[in-house]
Order: sequence, then C-alpha cells, then structure tokens
Amino acid sequence: MSDDRLIVALDLPDALSGLQMAERLGDAVSFYKIGLGMLTGGGLALANELKCEHGKRIFLDMKLFDIGATVEAAVRGLAQFDLDFLTVHGDPHVVRAAAQAKGDMKILAVTILTSLDRADLDAGLIVPGNIADLVQTRAARAFEAGADGVIASPQEAALIRALPEAHGKLIVTPGVRPAGAALGDQKRVATPGQAIAAGADHIVVGRPIHTADDPRAMAQAILSQLA
Repeated sequence: MSDDRLIVALDLPDALSGLQMAERLGDAVSFYKIGLGMLTGGGLALANELKCEHGKRIFLDMKLFDIGATVEAAVRGLAQFDLDFLTVHGDPHVVRAAAQAKGDMKILAVTILTSLDRADLDAGLIVPGNIADLVQTRAARAFEAGADGVIASPQEAALIRALPEAHGKLIVTPGVRPAGAALGDQKRVATPGQAIAAGADHIVVGRPIHTADDPRAMAQAILSQLA
C-alpha cells in the first residue's frame, strides 16, 4: 500500500464520483477523507465500501460541534463504522464528549480552519491575537481534553509539535498545495514537503489531485515529495 501520510480528500459531489476517483488512484493512495459535502450523496456508504471492500483507511471530516450529550451520541453512532479519524471542533467540551464515545477511532480537534485569516476571525468575533498563537493554544487545550490529534495549517505544525502536550499526538494538515498549484479557498498553505518537515503526520490534498489530468500521477508526485 501507499505511504498513508498522504490523505486524499474526496471532495466530490457523490459516492459514485468518489469511488471512481479511488479506482483511478488505485494502490497509489491508501487513505481517504470524506467530508460534509458528500454526506447527503452517500458519503457514509462510500466510507464503508472503501474501508471494507478496498482496505483503505478513512478520515471522516464532520467537524462536529454541539452540546456534549449530542456530540457524544453522534460519535458513538459513527464509531460503529470502524473508521480511522473523525473531526470535531477543538472546544474542550466538544473534545471531551467525543473522547468518551470514540471507540477505536482517533478524534482530531479542529483548531482554526486553513481557509481563515485574521480578518475572518475578526468578523466572527474571535479573540484578538496572532493566528499561530491562537492555534497553538487551542491545540494544547484540545490535547488536554483528550484529543488524539489536531487539524491545523502546515504553517502552525512546528509550533504545535513543540508543545509538551503534543507528545504522541497526531498533527494533520489541510492547506497543502504542490508548488505552483492554485490556492483555491486556502489561505495558510505550504507544500507537501514543508508540511511534513514542520512536524505533520499526515497531509490532506484534494483538488490538486482530483482536478489533475492524471490524478494518479499527481498523487505519486506528491508522495515523492514526502520521501
């Protein structure tokens, strides 16, 4: 199987499109992310098929946020699908609730979305301060609350890796773009090699792969940068 440090985001309209992409990528990719955009298009069915019939690892990117009891119930329900990673918002009460019901899944806490900058945080009434510092603080609090890892941009990976609380924990970085690739809606980005060098355990790449003329070749090119 491929190097599972690369997680390919199947940000596609429906399960059929996702399955077709996975078939094009073949054994070049062993880990897939399925998010909210595909939830009503058969996302959970696709996750189950890729896991059980194709032997792939699955990251379900739901970014759950609610009162503790609701988060715990949702995570307990998702745990039955034998998935690998599940995201929740990094607020400590959410992380604690998810950790109570996760089973064998790894709970990843979202720090600050990679599509946001300081102006976006100001518009959302988020406390003032440098984004990197806020991410590091949210990561530390999430680890203390029981998160198995965090989601952060590659620009903050080194700061998080330096935290005492980060020992033995996962850092998963979206916002990864091969050199020369379009940024799309991402604002805090780095190349695959830079993300891994900064301390990321896994990188998440979607559009640069599934919009390429040859997705498999693009995935292999990204993997070569991780060596």
